[in-house]
Amino acid sequence: MAAPGGAWRRPLLLLLAGLVHSASAVFTVKDGNGTACIMADFSAAFEISYDSRSGTKNATFSLPASARVLNSSSCGTANASDSSLVIAFGGGHTLSFSFTRNATRYGVRLVTLVYNLSDTELFPGASSKEVKSGASATDIRADLDTKYRCVSSSQLHLPNATITLGNATIQAYLANSSFSQQETRCERDKPSPPTPTAAPAPTPTPTPGSPAVSRYNVSGSNGTCLLARMALQLNVTYRTKGNTTATSGLNIDPNKTAFGGRCSARLATLELHAEGLGLLALHFVLNTTSSRVFLQGVQLTITLPDARDPTFKAANNSLRALQAAAGNSYRCNSEQRLQVTEAFALNMFQVWVQAFRVDGDKFGPVEECQLDENSMLIPIAVGGALAGLVLIVLIAYLVGRKRSHAGYQTI
Repeated sequence: MAAPGGAWRRPLLLLLAGLVHSASAVFTVKDGNGTACIMADFSAAFEISYDSRSGTKNATFSLPASARVLNSSSCGTANASDSSLVIAFGGGHTLSFSFTRNATRYGVRLVTLVYNLSDTELFPGASSKEVKSGASATDIRADLDTKYRCVSSSQLHLPNATITLGNATIQAYLANSSFSQQETRCERDKPSPPTPTAAPAPTPTPTPGSPAVSRYNVSGSNGTCLLARMALQLNVTYRTKGNTTATSGLNIDPNKTAFGGRCSARLATLELHAEGLGLLALHFVLNTTSSRVFLQGVQLTITLPDARDPTFKAANNSLRALQAAAGNSYRCNSEQRLQVTEAFALNMFQVWVQAFRVDGDKFGPVEECQLDENSMLIPIAVGGALAGLVLIVLIAYLVGRKRSHAGYQTI
């Protein structure tokens, strides 16, 4: 399927430049009567970061032609619309697609990757033999009884992994055991609309006040791995049902928000849930080579009732924010705006956070942000300028007084 045999170790850039589908069979899921309910034809490339005895390494490979559908795949049941495609490949790895539907559309709710670090062909020198997994929401959606078609490549960001899908033809809830002649094309394949002479202004929305500060913590088997005190505000831009552009701001209300998360040796995740806020996840990573900790990934799922697509999703797993040395805490009283994607920004206020090497419920030594340091320089500079001005006036006064006395002679 995804690439000719022997291309598993090709550099990722070459994979992205030529995600060429081989002539292998389409992945198909059938029910107990032998009727196909899911068909998928696509290429996939993977880039995975893992720990080795010589430091962090990146494994890059593509889905091999020997990949196969597992029996754990499902057409769903009469009382549930969820169905799944589970593809196995290599030494204990799987790629899964979870489908869901409503009255008019279906889509891939999650793509899940499970990879086995004991596979020495893909992960040479791995310091762990663990089986790792990660999942990402997708924008794969199509009208019922049509196939989803997307020639353009798209990336899914998971903790420590990136999946690139390309040349995809996917259909679930099939009507006649074959791909439909009708198709729903992805937005990336559609031609860019002509630039209007006067672009409509975004729909004005009230700017929310400052959000409330709250304290969060995440613990694992070895104790607390993440401690945070901060206020958060979401800013999303979207298309409304009336086809206008709107920007919405939402404060995270601690009194209406539940939090949790996960801990591992190199990843600490804080997850926030609230009504209308499906998920806000902050992924902090520990770089063992540089002994630095930073916010690497942000994932958002939120419901926007007036949007053309009510479920808004955004993710970025290549950030490098809120940095501090391992064992230290990061603090910033100034407002910070983190541009996660083009359509989603996260505003953070009065941030104090520490991931990894947390001593109970106490923050470690503080590393101040550059914004706070710059804000301190302004009053210092103003004070220095005023002191200099006073000194100049005083010197001028003394010089002038001395000259006036020099004009008179003693009798």
